[in-house]
Amino acid sequence: MQNERKAAEAEFWRMARWIAVIGVVMAAGAIAYLAATGELYFHLVVATILGVFFSVLLGCGLFALSFFSDKSGHDQSVSDATSRKE
Repeated sequence: MQNERKAAEAEFWRMARWIAVIGVVMAAGAIAYLAATGELYFHLVVATILGVFFSVLLGCGLFALSFFSDKSGHDQSVSDATSRKE
């Protein structure tokens, strides 16, 4: 159980780094699109960066946490505790 948790934790942090990189790339892509289609203002840039980066971080981060929960054995222990034994 402890080995599964350590492996799941290492994989979670690896995914978290990739999620952060993807968030930066998506925010840069959004800024590039806005620059190509019109004039950029400071507040527009800040709002776009924060909105896109944190939306990607939140969405992907929640998926990563659900995978971590499954791979670390937490989901199985809950299933075992709540299953009916007849």
